Amino acid sequence: MKKTLGELLIEAGVIDDDGLREGLAHQRNRGVRLEEALLSLGLLDEVALTRVLARQQGMPFVDLEKGSISPGILARIPDEIAREQKVLPLLERDGALIVAIDDPLKRIVAEELEFLLGEKVSCALAAPGALSQAIAREYGGGEASSAPVSQAVGLSSTDDESDDAPVVRLVGRMIREALEARASDVHVECHASRVVIRFRVDGLLREVAEHPAHLAAPLISRLKIMANLDIAEKRKPQDGRIELEVEARPIDIRVSVLPGSHGESVVLRLLDRTGAVLDLAQLGFSEDDRAWFDKIIRRPNGIVLVTGPTGSGKTTTLYSALSELNRPDVKIITAEDPVEYHIPGINQVQVNKRFDLTFARILRSMLRCAPNMILVGEIRDLETANVAIQASLTGHLVFSTLHTNDATSALTRLADIGVKPFLVSSAVQAVIAQRLSRRLCPSCREAYAPTGEERDLLGLPPGSGDEPFYRPKGCAACEGTGYFGRVGLFELFELDADLRERVYRGGRLSEIRREAIESGCLRSLLADGARKVQAGVTSAAEVLRIARTEPEIGGSS
Repeated sequence: MKKTLGELLIEAGVIDDDGLREGLAHQRNRGVRLEEALLSLGLLDEVALTRVLARQQGMPFVDLEKGSISPGILARIPDEIAREQKVLPLLERDGALIVAIDDPLKRIVAEELEFLLGEKVSCALAAPGALSQAIAREYGGGEASSAPVSQAVGLSSTDDESDDAPVVRLVGRMIREALEARASDVHVECHASRVVIRFRVDGLLREVAEHPAHLAAPLISRLKIMANLDIAEKRKPQDGRIELEVEARPIDIRVSVLPGSHGESVVLRLLDRTGAVLDLAQLGFSEDDRAWFDKIIRRPNGIVLVTGPTGSGKTTTLYSALSELNRPDVKIITAEDPVEYHIPGINQVQVNKRFDLTFARILRSMLRCAPNMILVGEIRDLETANVAIQASLTGHLVFSTLHTNDATSALTRLADIGVKPFLVSSAVQAVIAQRLSRRLCPSCREAYAPTGEERDLLGLPPGSGDEPFYRPKGCAACEGTGYFGRVGLFELFELDADLRERVYRGGRLSEIRREAIESGCLRSLLADGARKVQAGVTSAAEVLRIARTEPEIGGSS
């Protein structure tokens, strides 16, 4: 059994029992590590403590007051990285560059430097004060002693690099726990005195852990290394990708790093490729809605748009549609940024701005490959919109997404980016706006009689039925939230001849929406939510939270 730091300090004669008890009491009261408590109380010195820490961690100890470092070794690590990461190159032994660090938790620096230098790196432990002085002396041009540094490094000690460093274990555990909690993303946020970990589960964030502030740098560096990002760049946003296999499940992780006032924050978006493509019924389509959607996606040409905010399931809906259409006699090509899931039988192309491989350029190349159907990940600009519309008008069925609040706003959004109204009216076949609502936990939901106000807010007419509504209660299965999983709410909008004429003439959005509801061409988001409340799938409060619009509700359909 591995001995504690306190036991090793007593064995080494560095501290006695009374001193250890005093240090432990100070540690509990101040919430610091034991070594920090002992140093602040003046019960031992840095060098003696570091020697025992090195023994506990199985690392070599280096006395930096002895020995010199050759200029060639110093040049291996740039000045700014040495000062920023507080690391000092010492010598090369057995094909590995040995560097001094001042905290065992910073062994992650070895992996960082291996990535930067392209060679194996091992760590030795040095007293923090001595390391700071040595970095200033060596990189500042001060005098160094003449003895070779190899005599000062205790290389006879065992440096067990086969075991994962604490930060490596921390990151692995964090990702496993996020997957077990069904989290869609993980937020690592740096504050003045702590690092907060939050999971987004069923659309809502929850704080699951916090760590001391000194773990921020190694934790974020570890994530950057896994995502092949620049660990030395801390001033600019960065994006990357991690591919893992967790318990035989292939997991893709999108990594976004953003600089902040107290350090960088990281968001990990977890994508489980085993559950990427869902049946339309699993998404939340009722039988009527599914029949409508199936009719729309089997049209020979035109544009079908899916709209909604980030994280509303637009890509999942489109992938499910393509899977329904994916047959040996049909050619489907996609342009995506990024390619989130790989679907056998479909040609998927990744946008790459570095090589000027934009949505518009991929689209033009697609048309020379004679596809039947095209997916454009997002229409972001006029060039992409024009090429997509031309493709739809020349016999292709085009799927894409837009960021709008409702289905009818997609028409004005296209006009806003410069598409001519006559092209919008000719090309767009249908628009789906969607949100994700939390599902009531089937194990603990409870029935109740809704109030008249609730029915009014959901757009249900008086006397529409006396069936009960359901609300969340909370149990062990749903961790007390009352909800488990999510279901889609959909607004379905199809253009008929009259609506096309109004769009062509540049009609106002409110007029288009009113006419669409009155003619039955639009089934509103709120109406779909009301049906799912009546069916006991979700709660009235949840639907009103995400689907209620002001000032117009739109009524049931």
